[in-house]
Amino acid sequence: MATPQRRKPWKIQWFSPDDTPEERKFILKLDAVLVPYLLLTYWVKNLDQNNLNNAYVAGMKEELGFYGNELIQLQTMYIVGAVLGQIPFLFLFTYLPMYWVIPGMDVCWGVFTLLQYRANSFGEMMAYRFFVGWFEAAYFPAVHYVLGSWYRRHEISRRGGIWYLGVPIGTLTAGLVQAGATTSLEGINGLSGWRWMYIICAIITIPVGIIGYFIIPGTIAMPNPWVLKEKDLEIARRRLERSGHKVQGKFQLCHLKDIFFSKHFYIVLFVDILFWNAGANSSAFLLWLKSLNRFESAKVNQFGTLPSALGIFYTLFANFSSDLIWGPAWGITFASSYNAVALLLLLIWEVPEGAKWFAFCSTSWSYALSSVLHGWVNNILRDSPETRSFTLVFMNIMAQSSTAWYSATPGSSIP
Repeated sequence: MATPQRRKPWKIQWFSPDDTPEERKFILKLDAVLVPYLLLTYWVKNLDQNNLNNAYVAGMKEELGFYGNELIQLQTMYIVGAVLGQIPFLFLFTYLPMYWVIPGMDVCWGVFTLLQYRANSFGEMMAYRFFVGWFEAAYFPAVHYVLGSWYRRHEISRRGGIWYLGVPIGTLTAGLVQAGATTSLEGINGLSGWRWMYIICAIITIPVGIIGYFIIPGTIAMPNPWVLKEKDLEIARRRLERSGHKVQGKFQLCHLKDIFFSKHFYIVLFVDILFWNAGANSSAFLLWLKSLNRFESAKVNQFGTLPSALGIFYTLFANFSSDLIWGPAWGITFASSYNAVALLLLLIWEVPEGAKWFAFCSTSWSYALSSVLHGWVNNILRDSPETRSFTLVFMNIMAQSSTAWYSATPGSSIP
């Protein structure tokens, strides 16, 4: 097995020295087709996902009569749907074409995003949030499974990092779009601005999902004929096998014994649970800004985009430095340390207001390391597609479910 050596920082290049001209052409094709589309889908997902927090501070709370813990209950219901929706995919990734799974789930979550505009009660919104979570369930591990099916260890974090920019960009634009809807569309056709936000997002989400069928390459075992030719598959197979990747394999129940007796499985599971629980609640900054009683709703949403704007830089730095300079261990350590400082300030809380602004704006380091971590998982399990697929889904289920049972801020104390 040939493992490309990490280059010196002053010799950073996009390709590896062992990539042939033919392979470099294929990598560029894959980068041009897959990565921008994944970025678009994650932007849409986070645009949709952040609607709840933005709608809450833009009039939904008052219009639907929310009180106490109901915002947190809605957030938890989304997590419950997402966790339960992932369970079937523990066993299905190696059997289903990814270019059907990801677009199909995207379209369905777009439908339930649209339905939220018509909610008139807490119970109705709870049902919609559950199904949004259900249909978003497979997206995150599925994308990592696809990336790990094409990219090698020193390539995957950069691509995953660009894809993960959808988190800060989605959060950023959700606040801006909500601010625009609040000021420009309020009352149009008898609908509140926050209701228009859901309509706008659905109009974006559903077509993006449909387009995915013609863009996502699938995996080498089940490739998308619309995207890749047989020659492309031969090139991909050759370069992956040269680095120790296994490109064929179906999950069987007999694999469970090997998975649960592997030390790697428990290491990545533990680290992923820490990752999922190491971030501040995304609504906390908005709620704190609102509690200052200084800003109108539109201005609250605009200021609320600051952590996400900085998160774009944090994410690029963490992932590119991992691939090109110091590797995943140092990339994870650096981002986690910076995030820990921010969380410590928020935990103390009795600090100057400027320190609170700094802390909230630094919490984006918590997700900047995501693609470094999952790229590492793809790499250490590269010799077994069946183990890799099960582990990516299982670790996501356990880590995400661990966030459903607590809340950083009790709903009764929400300003």
